[in-house]
Amino acid sequence: MNTVGIIPARYQSTRFPGKPLAKICGKPMIEWVYKRAASCRRFSSLIVATDDERIFDTVSSFGGSCVLTPKDIPSGTDRIAYAAKNLDCDIIINIQGDEPLIEPSPLEALIDLFQKDNELKMATLITPLTIEEELKNPNIVKVVIDQENFCLYFSRSPVPYLREIKFNEFSFYKHIGIYGYRKDYLLKFASTPPQKLEKAESLEQLRALETGVKIKAEKVEKWRGISVDTPEDIKKAEEEIKKGGIIPP
Repeated sequence: MNTVGIIPARYQSTRFPGKPLAKICGKPMIEWVYKRAASCRRFSSLIVATDDERIFDTVSSFGGSCVLTPKDIPSGTDRIAYAAKNLDCDIIINIQGDEPLIEPSPLEALIDLFQKDNELKMATLITPLTIEEELKNPNIVKVVIDQENFCLYFSRSPVPYLREIKFNEFSFYKHIGIYGYRKDYLLKFASTPPQKLEKAESLEQLRALETGVKIKAEKVEKWRGISVDTPEDIKKAEEEIKKGGIIPP
């Protein structure tokens, strides 16, 4: 399969404007994401899709591949669909531009799901939720899966509701916002209007479930990624880098 990784990178952010260019241990975050994702040898190519020339110039300066997209594209998924529409490829992996510590092995496992199932249209990563306080945090998306690891539902609320058992007696999972798509389904997904569940939870993956498309989950037992949402998260990322002895790109 011809697999392309695409990193959506928008300059404007309500909580952190210019986030892709924020320095982490002296390097812009987008360079961390790009070069760590590039260590996944399964990609035929890796592309940043951005709406801003400053990000485009930065990616070009460290030798990365980048395409400019319109500024009015509403979401990261729409941005990668725009970038992917003229690509000759089978699988698209959507790599979040705010995950500077992304590792290659989860990306490779995500790609493997499509090799094992020719009918699979969409897949994503999940990891165990082991801190009870996170269950109540609406910024942490919970996911319920069936016995074959297909996603039944995603929610910002605690799911399932624990009526008669305790937290440590059930296996909870939280969603990692990295997706894989077959190209034809990605383009169809991006052209499908948001559905009721997606609007209610503000979770676009529910658009697939509500329209009858299965999403396969790949479990990542130990997720080391740190999602940078605010300037304060930069310090957390730098602390993890120093603690883990991670070398800057």
